[in-house]
Parts: sequence; C-alpha cells; structure tokens
Amino acid sequence: MAERAPHSPLVAAGWLQGWRLTFAGEDLSLQGALATIVEDPGSQVYVMVYALTDLDELALNQFEAADFGLYRKIHVRVSLLDRDVSAWVYVLEGFEGGLPSPHYLQDLVAAAE
Repeated sequence: MAERAPHSPLVAAGWLQGWRLTFAGEDLSLQGALATIVEDPGSQVYVMVYALTDLDELALNQFEAADFGLYRKIHVRVSLLDRDVSAWVYVLEGFEGGLPSPHYLQDLVAAAE
C-alpha cells in the first residue's frame, strides 16, 4: 500500500469475519495464483484498513485491474478493536485454486508483518 496508495494513511488493523484468504486465477497471472478472499462463515481474515484518497483509489483500481474485471470491489464490515467500520475490498474474479509463486508469498508475508 505504501507504493500503490502513498497518500492514504493506515487507520487500523482488523478482522473480516465470515471470509477466508485463498488463492485463485492461476491462469490470469505470470506470478501464479493471486491472493483473494472468499466467503466462509467459520473463518476470518486479518486486514489493514486505510483512509483511501480519491487519487489513490483511482491508482489502486487501475493496479488491481478493477476496471477490466480482474478484481471487483465489494463493501464489507471490518471489526477493529474498538468498533466496526465499513470498508471496500478487492475480490478476484477467478476460480479458487492454484499455487502462488514463492516471491508473491514472500511479498504477502512481508506486508502482513
């Protein structure tokens, strides 16, 4: 996010209840399967919430190919420590499955840390 949305400050870490992290769209990327989330009532996903500026939102939409249908934006409820907030997430429009590249996984782990 520091590279893709440099004008959008971090608000807080939280949990997206009823969703799980998975990988999909292996045929859509040169890096193998891409991270996405899918609904799963018994699961939760750790997320970071940002106050996205209009300029950064346009850049992020372009990077995630939201305008071309690779990812779609959906509105969700995120649980923070002190409250729930409304947020947008990008969900991949592809079949679940496939393996991400080791480099891609390292990027995800570094971002989570």
